[in-house]
Amino acid sequence: MGRMKLGERIRDRVFLLDGAMGTQLINRKIEVSKCNDYLNIERPSEIELIHRDYIRAGSDAVLTNTFGANCYTLSRHGLEDQVELINKAGAQIARSAAGEDNYVLGDIGPTGDFLAPFGNLDPVDLQKAFTEQAKGLLAGGVDGFIIETMSAMDEITIAVEAVKNICNLPIFASLSFDRAVTTFRTMMGVDIDSAVSQLILLGAYVVGFNCGKMSLDDYVLLAKDYVSAAKRLRGDIIILAEPNAGMPDLVDDQAVYNIGPDEFAETVEKIHNVGVNIVGGCCGTEPAHIRAAAERLKKKN
Repeated sequence: MGRMKLGERIRDRVFLLDGAMGTQLINRKIEVSKCNDYLNIERPSEIELIHRDYIRAGSDAVLTNTFGANCYTLSRHGLEDQVELINKAGAQIARSAAGEDNYVLGDIGPTGDFLAPFGNLDPVDLQKAFTEQAKGLLAGGVDGFIIETMSAMDEITIAVEAVKNICNLPIFASLSFDRAVTTFRTMMGVDIDSAVSQLILLGAYVVGFNCGKMSLDDYVLLAKDYVSAAKRLRGDIIILAEPNAGMPDLVDDQAVYNIGPDEFAETVEKIHNVGVNIVGGCCGTEPAHIRAAAERLKKKN
């Protein structure tokens, strides 16, 4: 019969993403000579093993190792001329690990700069950069795209439009929020209602949040507010959440996440119960966290 199309599958039942890539690189002591994304070229077998470990843990989809594989970020490592190569390789590696039964999301992250007047990015150049990255991912065989950890609406808008201009695959659009007294906002001051309304108008298939510096309880509160805002605007919109493994402690100048798999899985279950159908993990999460979440969530489905 074959696998459901991604757009159908994410409406069918809970859909579990993977956890952090960077955390795995650190834990496995994988040395990076240039940048994490270039490991798709330098050490593809080790990247594939990480993807496979998440699939074995229960992930329905893995994110490509291409979070920073745009020309702006790669230029900091002298790799700006290898955008398509790195992204295509990242997609092919993830595709090999996911096999026929699971899915691959092409991961697009922020550039690390801002459009004027806050930064130096030019909108036309930024559109070209995201288009170049998306074409590489598409050539590598992704099932959809996730644009994540964004904080500015103008940047995520251009990223979504760049992907939509080259294909009609589902787009997951995710911003990073932090607690702001009685509400939640991104680093650039974007509130939940503004984010959801604009992303829906752009045609994002899925809207949601990931990362951020918050407690597990805050992530649950954010999920409730996000679901409430999203359902007011469009009742059938699908929502995603990828919380970190809580707040990190700084140990020897390194962020250490101490939330274990069971506590993380309990939080993810609460987030799912308020109406979030796509869940996964961001910074500090590992295959053990995803396995614990899968055991809790998939027994219901």
